[in-house]
Amino acid sequence: MRRKKTTILNNSLGMQYLQQFYTIGLLIVSNIFMTFAWYGHLKLQQIKVFTDNTPLYVIILLSWLLALPEYSCQVPANRIGFEGNGGPFNIMQLKVIQEVVSLAVFTVFVTVFFNGETLRWNHLAAFFCLVMAVYFVFYK
Repeated sequence: MRRKKTTILNNSLGMQYLQQFYTIGLLIVSNIFMTFAWYGHLKLQQIKVFTDNTPLYVIILLSWLLALPEYSCQVPANRIGFEGNGGPFNIMQLKVIQEVVSLAVFTVFVTVFFNGETLRWNHLAAFFCLVMAVYFVFYK
């Protein structure tokens, strides 16, 4: 009997880690799509795929095509991760995690795709503050 309870607890703990992994993984994928949807057209304009004369509605439609996969990852991430659905995170924790993931993905995107942008000390300080926000939102 004791052995079964330990196995159930281990499976429950394993499931919680799996939910955390899936939630954060889906948030990362979602934010990659989101960043390309929101800022990718600027890079495409820089490399002359789009011109200044490209109609705005074309840019919006292309961004929406990228936003669909973003939502297809974001919504399941929140459903899997939300404690109200058996997930490991409360709503505040989910939002703060999402914001940190969003800014981390954006930072990598900007430094890789936009050569003129540099990472400065104040950007790192702001990122540190966000990491501290994660710490405080999980603090009990």
